[in-house]
Amino acid sequence: MSKNYAPTIGVFDSGFGGLTVLRELLPLVGDAHCVYLGDTARLPYGSKSRETIVRYAVSSARFLQQRGAELLVVACNTATALALDELREALPIPVVGVIDPGAEAAAAACSEFKNSHPDVAPGEVLVVATQATVGSHAYTRACAKLGLRATEKACPLLVPLVEEGWICEDDGEGDAARASVTAQVLRIYLSEALDEAPASRALLLGCTHYPLLRPAIERTLAELGRPLRVIDSARATARAVAQVMQQNGIARQASADTGDATCEFFATDSVQKFERLGSRFLGRPVEGVQLVDLGG
Repeated sequence: MSKNYAPTIGVFDSGFGGLTVLRELLPLVGDAHCVYLGDTARLPYGSKSRETIVRYAVSSARFLQQRGAELLVVACNTATALALDELREALPIPVVGVIDPGAEAAAAACSEFKNSHPDVAPGEVLVVATQATVGSHAYTRACAKLGLRATEKACPLLVPLVEEGWICEDDGEGDAARASVTAQVLRIYLSEALDEAPASRALLLGCTHYPLLRPAIERTLAELGRPLRVIDSARATARAVAQVMQQNGIARQASADTGDATCEFFATDSVQKFERLGSRFLGRPVEGVQLVDLGG
C-alpha cells in the first residue's frame, strides 16, 4: 500500500557519476526526498580490494539509512559489482544496483531487434565501462543470466575527460581542441570495441559518467557506420527504482498536494569541488553540500 507521506531515497556513489542516476530518478519519484552521498574522500573504489570496497559501501549505506532512507540506490558500478550482496544482507531496506537494470534494458533492446529482423542473428551487447567494472565481469554475468552474450570494453580515459568537462558538446565549457581530443578517444575505443564484437546490436553505457557523452557516442557510432542502440544504465536504474518503490509500497500515493522531489547532498571530501562538478552531472545546481566523515 502506498504511503501518505513523502518517502526518503538514499543514493550513493564513490564520487559524482551517480548523480546521473539521480538526475533520471527525480522525475519518476514524485515528491520523494533524495539523499545523495558522494564518498569522494575514498575514491576511486575500483583500485581497492573487494574487502575494502565492501566496507566502504556498507558504511556509506548505513549513513544513508540513518538519514531516513527507505530504499538504497547503489549508483556505483564497482560497488554494485562487488558489494551488492553484502549491502542487501546489511540493510533491512530494498537495495537496487545499476548492473541488473542495465543488462535487462540491453536484453530488451536486443529482443526488439530480433523481432524486427527475424532473419538476422540476435547478436550480443557491447558494454563500455571502466577497467574496474570490466575486470569484475559483472555485466557479462548479468547478461548471461538473461541469455545474452556481452563483450566488455574498458575505456579508462573517458572518466577523467568527462570530469574535466571535455564532453564534445558546444556548451561553452570547452573549446574545439578539447572536444576534438575526446572525439578522437571515443573513435579509437569504439572502433576497437566494434572490431572485437562485430555482432553487437546494442551498446550499454556501463559507467555512470558516460551518459554525459551519449550524444558524442551516438554520433561516433553513426560515423563508423554502426548506429547501435545506446542503452543508458542510469536511466534503466531509475526506472527499476520506481518499480521497486511501487512493489514495496514506498511510493507516495499521488494527490493534489504532492510536489517535486527534494535533494540533500553529502560528500566525504571537498564540498566545493562536489558542487562544481556535481552540477554538471545532475544538470542543475548542486548547492549546500554537507561534509561528512565516514572514517577510513
